[in-house]
Amino acid sequence: MTYDEIYQDVQKRLSEYRFTHSIGVAKKAKELAKIYGVDEEVAEKVGIAHDLAKELSDTEMLNYANSNNIEIDEIEKQQPDLLHGKIAADIAKKEYGFNEDMQNAIKWHTTGRANMSKLEKIIYIADKTEENRKGDRFDLEKSRELSKQDLDKTIIFLIDEFIIYGIKNERIIHPCSVSARNYLLFTKNHK
Repeated sequence: MTYDEIYQDVQKRLSEYRFTHSIGVAKKAKELAKIYGVDEEVAEKVGIAHDLAKELSDTEMLNYANSNNIEIDEIEKQQPDLLHGKIAADIAKKEYGFNEDMQNAIKWHTTGRANMSKLEKIIYIADKTEENRKGDRFDLEKSRELSKQDLDKTIIFLIDEFIIYGIKNERIIHPCSVSARNYLLFTKNHK
């Protein structure tokens, strides 16, 4: 499918607020793809589609996951909104023809994971640093600047910030985020 076709389909599924975020992610993903030598069109398509299941209810997410044989971990059972990436990846495969790398970039855009591809890193970062993003969970400007210099350092910075925020607010920290951080630190220290 073309970017415009995906754009129109995603626009029908999301609220204006969430769709504006998705446009921002697509734009940031394309920008980062250009810097890091990843196919810009692919990054843009994944960026616009990454949250297409975000506004499903918890019940809808659990039902979709169960009926489509999507693995659910214990944390996702407690926080079904974390399933939106896995569900969006499944929909993107079935409806848009996304390949495995594109699906993984959507699947892991919330938590990250060990050994992410460049596209996965780009979507993870774009989701958290796009121009419409606001909030006080982490230093947005620092993460935006860092994203133009080093994908791995940006991911470590973002995960560190989310872990600190999670601890302060008694939130569960998904083990995949910890694995992503540890993997990047381990490989950085063993190059």
